[in-house]
Amino acid sequence: MSASGPVFLIDDEKHIRVAGAQMLELAGYDVRAFSSPVAALPLLTPEWSGVVISDIKMPDMDGLTFLNRVLEIDRDLPLILVTGHGDINMAVNAIRDGAYDFLEKPFSSEHLSDVIKRAMEKRALTLENRSLRRELESQGASANRLVGNSRSMHRLRGLIAQIADTDADVLILGETGTGKELVARSLHEQSSRSGRNFVAVNCGALPESMIESELFGHEAGAFTGAQKRRIGKFEHANGGTLFLDEIENMPLPLQTRLLRVLQERSIERLGSNELIPLDLRIVAATKVDLKEASAEGRFREDLYYRLNVVTLEIPPLRDRAEDIPLLFQHFVQLAAIRYRREAPPPGPVQVQRLLGHDWPGNVRELRNCAERFLLLGDCAPQQGDDAVSDPSGAGATLPEQVERFERALIEQALARHHGSIKEVLVTLGLPRKTLYDKMRKHGLDRQDYC
Repeated sequence: MSASGPVFLIDDEKHIRVAGAQMLELAGYDVRAFSSPVAALPLLTPEWSGVVISDIKMPDMDGLTFLNRVLEIDRDLPLILVTGHGDINMAVNAIRDGAYDFLEKPFSSEHLSDVIKRAMEKRALTLENRSLRRELESQGASANRLVGNSRSMHRLRGLIAQIADTDADVLILGETGTGKELVARSLHEQSSRSGRNFVAVNCGALPESMIESELFGHEAGAFTGAQKRRIGKFEHANGGTLFLDEIENMPLPLQTRLLRVLQERSIERLGSNELIPLDLRIVAATKVDLKEASAEGRFREDLYYRLNVVTLEIPPLRDRAEDIPLLFQHFVQLAAIRYRREAPPPGPVQVQRLLGHDWPGNVRELRNCAERFLLLGDCAPQQGDDAVSDPSGAGATLPEQVERFERALIEQALARHHGSIKEVLVTLGLPRKTLYDKMRKHGLDRQDYC
């Protein structure tokens, strides 16, 4: 049982308060008893993390009036009503109005604990969703965080922090779906250019006939159909960052012009002879080996070396499987905000299925799977796309799979309980020393989840 928040117990009869408080304290809850709802109301806020249990029939304020006052404070605050047999219809109506549940006298301690546990979990999810929503609203980049505690992700974040506030051009290497634009945005947002434009261009999505005009802009009359001046992506990104995705698909003649821009930091619009100076950083991304493409004549060798001032390589998801549960939980939370639903945590069996998949679509595929889990309760990778998984865990041996699964469950519990060792111990049913030994073995630090 996870006692993750306080419990307010409200009853006007002293012997019921004392007995109820003792029962809940033995179950591990932090209990505070009140003889009247009037005394408890000032302590309830939208940020309060606990559960309220209240009798219905009380002299100063009955439970239904109390419910209405609680709902005015926070419609999602869980209030459990305690009823006698004759109050059942009243309690059912109260649930319809917003109460979490009701307990009919007499009730067992096990039943009470079960209801409180579910209410606590719901409250924790509600507050977690609100916190993430506030974070998303205050800084739009939060949805694009580089999530993961694997060694490779720590190294990647460290490199980004090291070079972000420089003017060095960067080449990002990574398979499809690994988050190359995410890394580019992180570079931009951590730099002094963050207040200016971040302009993304997919070189593989633009027709060859349009890409030159799209990048350099044009003057009115520069070609048939050019009725007015157009500012190109280079100029629009001036002062900020230009992200050229799928750079390997840029036509060879345009690669020559790009090389000149990189060297001279100026452009001419199509149809113009006027040089426009540029102050921008260029970040290029590719999913292929550009050196090999150069050797085959598909990419200019001099452009490759000019772009390759600093290289950031994003590992595929299969090479950082320990990040999968945390990433999945992150994407479920984002989906919960988008679809305005509570975000249920995946169970051990679901985590095992996630870890047993090879993720050819990388983080993008995992994000789609997380949305499907929130909407349909199914976190199995879709069959039929190239996502057919290796049930053996992508070739891992049984001991490797067990280690990976153990690490994932501990990490999931740490993330869910924000690094609280006490709550992780209860959730996983482990002695404290065993948990610390396993965290040390897997390189997990509770501070990373606080």
